[in-house]
Amino acid sequence: MSDQNPKEHKINISIDEKLADGTYSNLAIINHSPAEFVVDFVALMPGAPKANVKSRIILTPEHAKRFFKALGENLQRYENAHGEIQTNDVPPIPMNFGPTGEA
Repeated sequence: MSDQNPKEHKINISIDEKLADGTYSNLAIINHSPAEFVVDFVALMPGAPKANVKSRIILTPEHAKRFFKALGENLQRYENAHGEIQTNDVPPIPMNFGPTGEA
C-alpha cells in the first residue's frame, strides 16, 4: 500500500493554445436536472438582437457544489486583495432561451 496521502496526488493538466486564449462571457444561464447542472456561457452585446452560447459546461451536482465553493473562496481572496466587487443591475435573462431546469 502507498504511503502517499490522496490529497497530495498531483495531476498534470495541459491546455491547448486556442483554448488558453479563453472566451468572453458576460452572462451565464444555469439549468439543472436531478443528474446534472448545465451552465451556458453567453456573450451578450449591447444593442444586439441575438446572443449565442459561447461555451456549455455540464457538471454533476457534486462537482457543481465543489465549483460553487471554489468560486466563492476565490471571490473572497480577490476582494480581500482588491476591495469589494461592485455589481450593477442584472440584465434580464431572455425567457425564450434554452430548456427549463427539468429533464
